[in-house]
Amino acid sequence: MRIGLLGTGPWAQMAYAPALSRHDELDFAGVWGRRTAAAKELADSYGVRAYDDADTLLDDVDAVAVALPPAVQADLAVRAARAGCHLLLDKPLATTVAQGRAVVAAVEEAGVASVVFFTARFQPEIDAWISQQAATEGWFTGRAEWLGAVFSGDGNPFAASPWRREKGALWDVGPHALSVLLPVLGDVRRVAAAAHGPGDTVHLVLEHVSGASSTLTLSLTAPSAATGATVELRGAAGAAVLPESAQSAVSALVRAGDALLAASRTGGAHACDAAFGLRVTEILAAAEGRLNGGA
Repeated sequence: MRIGLLGTGPWAQMAYAPALSRHDELDFAGVWGRRTAAAKELADSYGVRAYDDADTLLDDVDAVAVALPPAVQADLAVRAARAGCHLLLDKPLATTVAQGRAVVAAVEEAGVASVVFFTARFQPEIDAWISQQAATEGWFTGRAEWLGAVFSGDGNPFAASPWRREKGALWDVGPHALSVLLPVLGDVRRVAAAAHGPGDTVHLVLEHVSGASSTLTLSLTAPSAATGATVELRGAAGAAVLPESAQSAVSALVRAGDALLAASRTGGAHACDAAFGLRVTEILAAAEGRLNGGA
């Protein structure tokens, strides 16, 4: 499968380009970016073609991987799907429900495969833990804390990201927490409460269709010493805590590439497809509405 990369920023450089070049069954064919010089530099470092026109790249490949801000990603994903390209997308799928729905509609109309890269879902230890907990009945509550120091540490490569500055932890790390909780506790019936904390920190209370509830604490402005991700479940079976993963983001992205190949070959939907990405977007949009004073 010939695959192109859309995006040239830190995440494209640190994760996507290395993963695409490492994958045994993906032919990394080229790079397009909003900055022509950056696209050429990244493409040259992997010996692939730099494209100055996105549609030309879409015509030349079977699939695209997207490492761009979510609003830009959503629009390009629609164009790519309509061009017949399978989609390896990043979280969040979009930051508005309308954009997310447009991506899902384009995927369904074109009949292409889609995978959204929620990192934890492609780390073997965590994926196995999620499957084990999803098969366990009687969960009562869940607690997720996803704390980063993007805006409080020195020299973080993502600190200058305009969309992260605007949308904050809710949209950046909220998708990670939801990607772990939803398969275990079920879909969210209601965002029961939402409150601001220090910096961009937010606290959410969710009601799930299973009858369980969960709380989320999300931040990109935590002190460096307080960073980390924790998920704890409590129920009839006792307590379960999310394991740590030794897998890098690059290794997880290679597994996401495997998932995209499998979905394209079988026609089956992956658990983290665009439709799941849309559902995460809908929940985050509801939470954002609560934070902004909505009911």
